[in-house]
Amino acid sequence: MSRPNSSHRNLFKRYREIIRKDLSAVYVRDLQKWLLIAPLVGLTTGITITALAVTILQVMWPPILHYYLAHHWAIVPGLVLGSLVAGIIMQWLTPDPNEHSTEEVIRAYHEHEGHIELRPFFSKLLAAIATVGCGGSAALEGPSIYGGGAIGTWIWGRLRTIRRFRLDARDRRILLICGAAAGMSAVFRAPLTGIVFALEMPYKDDLAHEALLPSLIASVVSYMTLTSFLGSAPLFDFAAAKSFTQEDLLWSALLGVLIGLMAMVFAVTFRKVRTSCVELDYPHWLKLTVGGLLTGICGVLFLHLYNGNLVPLGPNYEAVDAILAQSHSSTELVTFGFLKLAATICTLGAGGVSAMFVPLFLSGGVFGMAFGQSIVHSATPALYAAVGMASFISAGYKAPLAAVVFVAEATGGHAFIIPALIASAVAYGVSGDASASGDQRLHEAARSMVVSET
Repeated sequence: MSRPNSSHRNLFKRYREIIRKDLSAVYVRDLQKWLLIAPLVGLTTGITITALAVTILQVMWPPILHYYLAHHWAIVPGLVLGSLVAGIIMQWLTPDPNEHSTEEVIRAYHEHEGHIELRPFFSKLLAAIATVGCGGSAALEGPSIYGGGAIGTWIWGRLRTIRRFRLDARDRRILLICGAAAGMSAVFRAPLTGIVFALEMPYKDDLAHEALLPSLIASVVSYMTLTSFLGSAPLFDFAAAKSFTQEDLLWSALLGVLIGLMAMVFAVTFRKVRTSCVELDYPHWLKLTVGGLLTGICGVLFLHLYNGNLVPLGPNYEAVDAILAQSHSSTELVTFGFLKLAATICTLGAGGVSAMFVPLFLSGGVFGMAFGQSIVHSATPALYAAVGMASFISAGYKAPLAAVVFVAEATGGHAFIIPALIASAVAYGVSGDASASGDQRLHEAARSMVVSET
């Protein structure tokens, strides 16, 4: 009886070793640790972004917008006050008032091995609330990406001493992008957009591939966390078209050319203004106050020309639905687009705390809508609005995949995807390497090729 038992034990040991080797090969990248860590990043980020969204989109901006539309005289002092508060917070409560939002995350990824200084975390979120909530031409993606990235870095610091997780320095960069993806996913209720944009964000021509799996997990958890509080209804009431024609594809390519050129001019102008403001030897609060003054003037000017419920200020989520659902002349739309871009330069160029994903896609949307109405005379101008949105994001942020995915998630239909893909590719190519982000880089291989050619 002992021989069979011994034989069974030997057989069990042999197959156990085979299974162990197979599992080691399957999980050679130590993927299982992300199944524990990424949900924690997503949950923490989702709760934080929910609080941020409620504060700005439900508590602050709606009554302020209502007051601005009823009392145009209040716009300039309101913007000046909000910008002044943000400037004071950034100057005295942060180590570097010029480092925040998306740019800080990109710089941390490339230059600091994913490290973000956590001491001014809440100060920067407060400055973002003051910037956006009082009417600065920006939205929530800046503090959301920064907040998620900082949370990822913080969780890495808390877990790296636990041997079970085997976290190393490279994993901090992964958790930085993982958190940024979770922040973007939650704020737009668009998990695919959050994932792709965060992966595209560090580079002009590549993806942060190493962060793919944890970003997938964290984004889904973050999205589910926010929607459990605020619901899963899309942010924008975008009625999708059911089909497109061959002519639509040609017109979309032409629209991509036009928006690619506009995005290139905008990106170059913004970077020059931003660099000049950083180099000015004046207090940060003063520079931001002047930026708020100029932003307010852009809003008052538009309301002086077109007295309605549109104003190129604040997070402007309501403007997307108004533009899609209401009738506006092409002249009004184009004027809104240019003043929105001007207000964005004044707000963020001066140092306002946020980012410009929404200003770019909103400007692209109004230009696309005007193009569809006046040049194509399309029966579905919303198609061209979607194409314009994707094109401006693609060209301005060098994020063509995120642009098309965003259109797919925002519209809820498939008819916009192919025209948006064509226009985004064209706009990306026409705009060259011009980017609204000064810290995006070319991939090492592409940069080496450029250096060798020069």
